[in-house]
Amino acid sequence: MTVHRSRRRVVVRGVVQGVGFRPFVYTTAAELALSGRVSNDSSGVIVEIEGAPAALDEFVRRVGASPPPLAVVESIEQADIPPRGGTGFHIADTTRDGAGRTLASPDVALCADCARELADPANRRHRHPFINCTNCGPRFTIIATLPYDRPQTSMADFPMCAECAREYADPTDRRFHAQPIACPHCGPTLAYTGPGDPLTAARNLLRDGGILAVKGIGGYHLACDATNESAVAELRKRKRRGDKPFAVMVPDLDSARSIVEVDPAAAALLTSPARPIVLLTRLDTAVPAASVAPRNPDLGVMVAYAPLHLLLFGLPGDPPGPQVLVMTSGNLGGEPICYDDNDARSRLTGLADGWLSHNRRILVPCDDSVVRLVDGIELPVRRSRGYAPLPLALPTPMPPTLAVGADLKNTCAVADGRYAWLSQHIGDMDDLATLRAFDDAVHHLEQLTGVRPVQIVADGHPRYRSTAWAQRNAGDRPVRLVQHHHAHIASVMGEHGLSAAATVLGIAFDGTGFGPDGAVWGGEVLAAGYKGFRRLAHLKYAPLAGGDVSVQRPYRMALAHLWAAGIEWSESIPSVRACPVDERAVLAHQFETGLGCVPTSSMGRLFDAVSSLAGVRHVVDYEAQAAIELEGLARGVPADAGYRFAVDTEHTDENAPAPLDPAPVLAAVVADAANGVSAAAIGARFHDAVAHLILQLAVAYSAPEIPVALSGGVFQNALLLARSRALLQDNGFHVISHRRLPPNDGGLAFGQLLAVSAG
Repeated sequence: MTVHRSRRRVVVRGVVQGVGFRPFVYTTAAELALSGRVSNDSSGVIVEIEGAPAALDEFVRRVGASPPPLAVVESIEQADIPPRGGTGFHIADTTRDGAGRTLASPDVALCADCARELADPANRRHRHPFINCTNCGPRFTIIATLPYDRPQTSMADFPMCAECAREYADPTDRRFHAQPIACPHCGPTLAYTGPGDPLTAARNLLRDGGILAVKGIGGYHLACDATNESAVAELRKRKRRGDKPFAVMVPDLDSARSIVEVDPAAAALLTSPARPIVLLTRLDTAVPAASVAPRNPDLGVMVAYAPLHLLLFGLPGDPPGPQVLVMTSGNLGGEPICYDDNDARSRLTGLADGWLSHNRRILVPCDDSVVRLVDGIELPVRRSRGYAPLPLALPTPMPPTLAVGADLKNTCAVADGRYAWLSQHIGDMDDLATLRAFDDAVHHLEQLTGVRPVQIVADGHPRYRSTAWAQRNAGDRPVRLVQHHHAHIASVMGEHGLSAAATVLGIAFDGTGFGPDGAVWGGEVLAAGYKGFRRLAHLKYAPLAGGDVSVQRPYRMALAHLWAAGIEWSESIPSVRACPVDERAVLAHQFETGLGCVPTSSMGRLFDAVSSLAGVRHVVDYEAQAAIELEGLARGVPADAGYRFAVDTEHTDENAPAPLDPAPVLAAVVADAANGVSAAAIGARFHDAVAHLILQLAVAYSAPEIPVALSGGVFQNALLLARSRALLQDNGFHVISHRRLPPNDGGLAFGQLLAVSAG
């Protein structure tokens, strides 16, 4: 039965102004697929919100139960008012002059009502691949500019038929003012490269082991039957993907439960309006081919979120087709996702055996979001479709500003006043196509938000392409630089709504970040606030020889750490055996002379080294592969006979941060490996050692009233994050970690904004 929309006026009183309450209202509304407006007046915050009655109830519950950290909700009054329809949301200024800011919604997954109509032979939108309503459908990816009206979207290409126009104008209809409204008579149409019905032909191609290019909401996917080993292997070969895991798509939650472990938190996330890819533990009985995610205990799973996806899987009565599909971004490894039809025809030639496309233009490319759950709490890995461009609150007002992020997993962000908006995932800034995508993302974000930046903020790395872009495009605007790990800590502080004057003990563990001393930082302990930081301690420097080549060959980092620890390169050590003799001689010379070496304190590189020393991974095909495989082996294994770092807690020289020496850990790893201890046990002991190091640092440098902030890409590691949080909390420390933004460089732009907002 169709759920009718209701509209409610909600007045919230208390400490609700100047604390980020309006963007919180908008974000909460967007998560629940609600439309409406919010404003301040002398009595508090006034919200008009519209959608399904159950979603309205949940909205009011969240406002009362989990408001922004600095808010105090004293009372909530609510009253039903007549529905007005629409899919937009407006944040109004406190003044009554009609000014304010209308915000774009993220793309919203297909709702249950539309899914029922899609499968109903009696409904006029039966099997319509573009069915939507005010509760679901494309938003962000079809908007050229605001206000969000049909003429400003790619749906302007499709004039409404009389019946759609009637629904659009009817306040009692679920499609009242739904801008993407369409039907088979007036909406977009499907096309396939070959003869016959497009969906039948596409399903047959997948069933027969072919690779299909599918035009979705935010770009093209490449799809194949996830249970077909040869099809998966061929897709991997064509994409030049190495061993990097693929994500899979299933038609419904029951199908997800047949391949991965799904608890209530995972079920809620899989079926949420955002419908991200969720990283979940693979069942032993799961049908996807082993090559979908080689040597990885997890599968990235998403539930079909567009009507076209459900039709591709097949409705009741359709000929059978694959029920688990690899669904990966339509591109070669390292390139941005294809979203323009002509571009896709060029770039995906040779990758796909057939194309299932449509004539609704995608104006903004948007990859699928990726999330994992740690102790039932969301940990974003990639924030994109379903979340972008939701705003985040700033602790203090700032002038219009653009932050350009970092070079890996790039996102950009703009801010104005108390709001910041992060772009969708753009990618790694290492080719011309990604730089063009970055240009487009900046322009579109400025168009959607109305922010005209008067300053630009960038990473302090002098050779980052993002920083060079900022310098090149600044004109007469100042470019302010922020140290990489300071931005990481500022990001998690801002995400938790810490005040402008707050300070934390920041633990920033990642792969690389430029340090003011010229070293590659990445194992940092900082006394930090938004305005600045002091380096208290860091992982003891080891030589990084040859830059990226040592990242791609973890055995080189193993040898570097052994050399720094004074441990002999014995032939019995797996990493030594993995390194060719000639290369060993060159490395020894480099380490002794410093030739071609830069010192690094990277915790990510230490994970690589231990993975190699344990015999897990000596050469990687994708970023963090060595650490990911080590974590996968270590899960569920007891960490007895634990390793420990050497930490000088009596170190008092403020001008020389305390070195955190991994030598005892490395010696224990080498000894265990020589004695036949399994890689799983070594991995478990190493993870436990890093977690205890974090606790030891908190004891030495923090206090119960000072939060311990965990950020950086190493904290994507669920085993490490869970163990570290538990140890800290059990010992009375207040821990903050990422829940809305990725701990990796995908959240860095937000931290850059916060760092300059306090300057």
